[in-house]
Amino acid sequence: MPGIRIDNITDIDIAAAELLDKFKKHRLFAFFGEMGAGKTTFIQALCRKLEVLEVVNSPTFAIVNVYNRKNGDAIYHFDFFRIKNIEEVFDFGYEDYFYSGHYCFIEWPELITDILPDNTILVKITVDKEGKRLLEIS
Repeated sequence: MPGIRIDNITDIDIAAAELLDKFKKHRLFAFFGEMGAGKTTFIQALCRKLEVLEVVNSPTFAIVNVYNRKNGDAIYHFDFFRIKNIEEVFDFGYEDYFYSGHYCFIEWPELITDILPDNTILVKITVDKEGKRLLEIS
């Protein structure tokens, strides 16, 4: 599948809409990328498109933030950057979130790739030397 290109910040909402449109039936998205690649910023754009009512911030210290959509559905936003081992993920009951049928946006999923459901959309964000982003999707 061809990637989605984001040439500047004004394109981010268009890119978010394109990703959601391409994967209408999917609810789990794992975002890979270096620090500063724009994972949280892109998830904020996804949440705007999904009509989230709260401010969307990285859940670095909380591990998961829960947002409410205008339609009443929940969105779960994970940041696994600070987890030390996979047992931490088991301890907070990741299955309840991942298999809830609600959108789950996962930052720093490298440690948990073995437990991601098969239907998870993997999105790798890379930044070129001009600051343009490419979303490679698999």
